[in-house]
Amino acid sequence: MVSRIKNFAVGSLSLITLVGVSTIAQAQGSGGQAQGSGAQAQGSGAQAQGSGAQAQGSGAQADSDQSRRVARKGAAFAMTNRSTSNEIITYKRAANGALTRVGRVATRGKGIGTDLDTQGGLRLARHHRFLYAVNAGSDNISVFSVKGTRLTFLQKVYAGDEPTSLTIRGNLLYVLNSSVAGNGIRGFNVASNGTLTRLRHSFRLLSSPIAVPGQVQFSPDGQRLLVTQKTTNVLLPPKNAIDVYRVGSNGLASNLKREASHGLRPFSLAFRNKNQLLVTESFNAADGASAVSSYRMSTKGSLDVISGSIRNRQTDTCWVVITKDDRYAFVANFGSGTISSYKFSDTGKVRLIDGNAAFLGITSQPVDLDLGANSRYLYLLLRGTGGVAAFKIQDNGDLSPRGSVVTGGLPVADGASGLAVY
Repeated sequence: MVSRIKNFAVGSLSLITLVGVSTIAQAQGSGGQAQGSGAQAQGSGAQAQGSGAQAQGSGAQADSDQSRRVARKGAAFAMTNRSTSNEIITYKRAANGALTRVGRVATRGKGIGTDLDTQGGLRLARHHRFLYAVNAGSDNISVFSVKGTRLTFLQKVYAGDEPTSLTIRGNLLYVLNSSVAGNGIRGFNVASNGTLTRLRHSFRLLSSPIAVPGQVQFSPDGQRLLVTQKTTNVLLPPKNAIDVYRVGSNGLASNLKREASHGLRPFSLAFRNKNQLLVTESFNAADGASAVSSYRMSTKGSLDVISGSIRNRQTDTCWVVITKDDRYAFVANFGSGTISSYKFSDTGKVRLIDGNAAFLGITSQPVDLDLGANSRYLYLLLRGTGGVAAFKIQDNGDLSPRGSVVTGGLPVADGASGLAVY
């Protein structure tokens, strides 16, 4: 199988000595890779700053370069979602973005053994000090404290019928209940130690009792909650829907509005600034028909289309992330085994860069995406192969692999869902 991702060329190291002046030297690390048998030579990635130095590179913005200049070590967490005993697989993230599998930690709950088929089942919060995991099979949320790759169990709390997606802002956490017996959202207060307390009278039904939801998500200002409906009651207008709730000062959701999705089967969403968002559209997994639409959300919660159904010629586009600098979006295409890349204009218009920005194999079944190191690196959970793939995001939006796909610990083609990285 042919990948369209190109490896970085071997970088160079230069030393400049100025004669007649007190020693002024700059050691520049290329961050390049040594070729052969998978070995990599790691550059420092650091750049010495001179007077009046300017950020360079293919239309890159200064603020983007600043945020991406230094990459520190971190961690990644992926969820097995096993029906017998749900677990979190832990990974060490190197400064160059590569992952190494470390261990596993039980959530003390149960998954469902098949795909959650939602975005946001595993979430980091409070500057990656806490990790929250849904246990859809045992109807609870597990809470962990995070120190490097080490997870310490703190709490398990009842979260309603089949919790599948989480969203967190400040001291509020909302969970999506996906059961057809009673779909909806419910809230929790988040304490300073990361533990959860039920927010009384917070449960809210979705606009359709037969809807199959894809994600719950806070708006950046915390004043709205949005829920995508992958399928819904087509007798209710509009036929393709995104629910929008207003969040009061007491944390309770109200004033439900059923907004129109431009495309068929809106799966997940991500915000790029305070009032612009991108929604994936799988078009019922029709071959090569997937797309994304961008919207502007008004102060009243209405969604106005900016770019409607921008196709990527891929199949079953579901998961999405947007880089911290708001320039690029990446989506995972479950049916094609690919990642697609998009670029935003300042006004929120979106255009396709590459429908096949990365190909992981036709049976790889890409699911959850996340970003690490200030959006310097992109990570992808592969349900089909039970692995996690890592990429460096170039300044032009291209993707470059960071080592091989890391496998082991996760079930193969058996429901792995949820990815969180820092």
